[in-house]
Amino acid sequence: MPIPFPSDAWIKALKDVLNSDAEYARIARNWEGDIVFVVEPEGSFTKPKHMYLNLWHGECRDAHELADPNEAKAAFTLNAPLSVFVKVVQGRLDPMQAMMTRQLKVSGSMVYMMKNVPTVLKFVKCTQKVDSEFPVISNQ
Repeated sequence: MPIPFPSDAWIKALKDVLNSDAEYARIARNWEGDIVFVVEPEGSFTKPKHMYLNLWHGECRDAHELADPNEAKAAFTLNAPLSVFVKVVQGRLDPMQAMMTRQLKVSGSMVYMMKNVPTVLKFVKCTQKVDSEFPVISNQ
């Protein structure tokens, strides 16, 4: 059954995918840094959502929706409109291209991200394994 994106259930499902993917564990074995996704309103999706992931050496130690955006200070924050996140999760937009063109805004060390491109790309492949249901975006 598809899981609504973005939601607490979706980010927890992603945690399960990450923790069951041996290739992700191998590729991300040196990754140190938590991430907050800020999904900006668009179309029928009218309120921003903040989702937190604690990623450490190939394991996702925690994942949940943040009730308060100031609840967690993460090493990385990724901000984008809903349509950009949807395109990345659906595999229709390369995440590195989205970062470089500022469609996906990154707060945190871009140098670290660029040194860990295989980890970033495998992470995105894991997001694509979550059976996702997306809100209607009228301008997409």
